[in-house]
Amino acid sequence: MRRPFMDTPDHLASFEGQQYLVLRPTIAVSSLYREVQDAALARLGADTRHPHTEHVTLRAFHEPDRLSELAALIRGWAADQRPIEVTAEAIDTFPAPWQILIVRLARTASLVAAHASLSDALVATDIRRLDELSVDEWTFHLSVVYGKTLAWDAWQEFAETSSGDLSAKPSETISEVELVWYADGAEHAAIFPLGG
Repeated sequence: MRRPFMDTPDHLASFEGQQYLVLRPTIAVSSLYREVQDAALARLGADTRHPHTEHVTLRAFHEPDRLSELAALIRGWAADQRPIEVTAEAIDTFPAPWQILIVRLARTASLVAAHASLSDALVATDIRRLDELSVDEWTFHLSVVYGKTLAWDAWQEFAETSSGDLSAKPSETISEVELVWYADGAEHAAIFPLGG
């Protein structure tokens, strides 16, 4: 059964009207993610904001009134994609003002190609994208915990002791994408297979 990424009323409200195209690791990368998140929450407290399940965001959108158009575009794009390899390479952070602990992913050929081809598919549309960055600027990652409410010095100490390259680099191949959207105070999702 699918677990939601977010389920607290305040978090759901903050995403109202937004859509996200994500990959959802379920094997080796997922296992690493759970270990890292469990350790982080043990240190920071279980009430620290965090995603409830692992995911790699490929794009964010704000098209609450054109969801069917967005889904049709994603369905067509996904049908032309090959499965995507994701490989964890480090535990890293996005610094202040974001203060997010992440599992940073390697720039595998299939992951970079998927991001680039999605950009190509979107360029001829007026679909509104959020936090748009080129493939060269994008850091592929899974957000682990959100430490924005931590004092700067507490965050710095946590970030320094939590970050580092991974000696073992777990990898898995993902064969579907998920379009997640937030509407009426709830999270919704549709899954599209890659390659048809």
